[in-house]
Amino acid sequence: MHFQNRWCIFFMIAEELIKYLEDWAPPGAAWSQDNVGLQIGSRKTKIKNVFLCLELTEEAAEEAVKNHCNFIFTHHPLLFNPLKNLDFQKNSKAKLIEKVIKNNLVVYSAHTNLDFTKEGVSFELAKVLELNNIRFLKREEENQFKLVVFIPENHVEKISEAIFEVGGGIIGEYDRCSFRTSGTGTFKGSAKSNPAVGKKNSFEFVNEVRLEVLVNSWNLKEVLSAMLKVHPYEEPAYDIYPLKNKNSNYGFGAVGELRKSLSTKEFLSHVCKSLKTENVRYAKGKNGKIKKVAVCGGSGADLLSAAIVQKADAFITADIKYHTFQDGEDKILFIDAGHYETEVLVLNAVKMKIKKFINKQGESFEIIKFKRSTNPVKFFNNKGVK
Repeated sequence: MHFQNRWCIFFMIAEELIKYLEDWAPPGAAWSQDNVGLQIGSRKTKIKNVFLCLELTEEAAEEAVKNHCNFIFTHHPLLFNPLKNLDFQKNSKAKLIEKVIKNNLVVYSAHTNLDFTKEGVSFELAKVLELNNIRFLKREEENQFKLVVFIPENHVEKISEAIFEVGGGIIGEYDRCSFRTSGTGTFKGSAKSNPAVGKKNSFEFVNEVRLEVLVNSWNLKEVLSAMLKVHPYEEPAYDIYPLKNKNSNYGFGAVGELRKSLSTKEFLSHVCKSLKTENVRYAKGKNGKIKKVAVCGGSGADLLSAAIVQKADAFITADIKYHTFQDGEDKILFIDAGHYETEVLVLNAVKMKIKKFINKQGESFEIIKFKRSTNPVKFFNNKGVK
């Protein structure tokens, strides 16, 4: 928040909202080949209103401008594949970029980082399907480190606070997690040394604490920098251990249970009603009753084996290929409910997150969802186009 002129008018700038969103869905959690984060615009832009859409189209941009929204959140990145030119007359993407720039809009995208985050795309899909006890279908592994640093007793709180402030020490629903062990450190500084404790050329014994914290891979550099900045030693001693632990806060898909079992027909009807669609593709499963359900918003067919291992009765995702349907047939009710249909729901979660943040900050700007569909996929049957 910032103070502006004698009338005490407050405003939020884009980088404040971006930081909040990235605390929830860190860019480092995204697929390595993804392009997430700020797409176009300045982080210093003062936010008027926020506009939400699955992907930015010409029609969506027009509606954002009409509603005086200058911060646009999208799930699918506006910029993903390299552009060969910015010909505003012939290149539709270039024309859209021109509109964004001319209207001083900020475009921000959270894609696979929002897919892989707790309470993200798949969790929202599971909630809309009224699943209970929602958890990751498959948790991410090998993206965490243990940082161990040795600290003089009177600096433990200062250093641990610095680490916690930049995201170290988070385990599941708990933050500021650490383990501390007291012991004795020894050292002897050379004539060129400048020890914070004791004297140079003297063998010293110091009461120290071994501080251990868990750090996500994308936070490691920042955590180390924060720790080293406040550590009193000229040459701090620390260790970094790569872990194979399953991450509690980041993973793929989601799984949960229905309140009561449904027949296959009842469940397919429930899916269509919940996702507001008249069409789903599916391969029949082996169970007549559906209770445990796995989901993955967007293209999640690669998680079929994980859903089967979890003993789910049904698995809902999108973009399933013909032969992949065969892999699931007679093993699990395998449903393709559409890429757009399984992902657009996350905008509800994003809206609630932002609303909670701006209320806490005392802001009052509007958060507007695109009223129309950006889904390029249409269906045709004898009754006409759907």
